[in-house]
Amino acid sequence: MKRTGLALLYTAAIMLANPAAADIEAARDALSGSMKKLVFHEEPQPAGTSDFTTFEGEPLNLADWQGKWTVVNFWATWCAPCRKEMPMLDALQDEFGGEEFEVVTIATTRNPPQAMQAFFEEIGVQHLPLHRDEGSTLAREMGVLGLPVTVILNPEGQEIARLRGDAEWDSDSAREMIRALTGLSGNS
Repeated sequence: MKRTGLALLYTAAIMLANPAAADIEAARDALSGSMKKLVFHEEPQPAGTSDFTTFEGEPLNLADWQGKWTVVNFWATWCAPCRKEMPMLDALQDEFGGEEFEVVTIATTRNPPQAMQAFFEEIGVQHLPLHRDEGSTLAREMGVLGLPVTVILNPEGQEIARLRGDAEWDSDSAREMIRALTGLSGNS
C-alpha cells in the first residue's frame, strides 16, 4: 500500500512538473479504432525545414505554424485513401481550427492545380488549404514514403506523433486526442 501511494505521488509530481507529458499520455489513452495507428514519439522530433508553397505559389514553411498545434497531412490527388480521409480532416479543422490549432494539407509529388481543386470540390472540402510540395522536398525530408501520412506538431514546431495511412479524423477518438493535447473543447 505504501509503495502504491509513493508511486502515485511520484507520477503526480512528474505530471505537475511536465504538464505536456500528462497531455500526451491522455492523448494516447484516447486512441481507438483507426486512430490506434497514430504513434507518439518518446521525445519530440524536429520537423522538416524545407519550403513548400500556397496554391498560388507563395512560399510557406512549417515554422509559419509555430505557436499552435498543427496536424500536417501529406496527400496526392491520385491517392484513394487520401480521398476517403480528407473530408474527415476537413471536419476536424471545422471543429477545432483557430488560433491554437490548425490542419495543414500539403499535396506532394506532381498534382496539377486544376486536379487539386477538383479533388477538394468533388469530396466537399471547405475548410482546408491547398498547399503544394511539388518536388516532394519537404515530404522526403520528413520521411514520407507512402500516402497519406499525417504528423502532429506541437506549438514549438516539433513532430510529436505520426500516422501512416488513412484514419478516421472525425471520430470520437480523434476528437478526444486533440482535446487532450490542446485543451480545446471544439465546436461541439
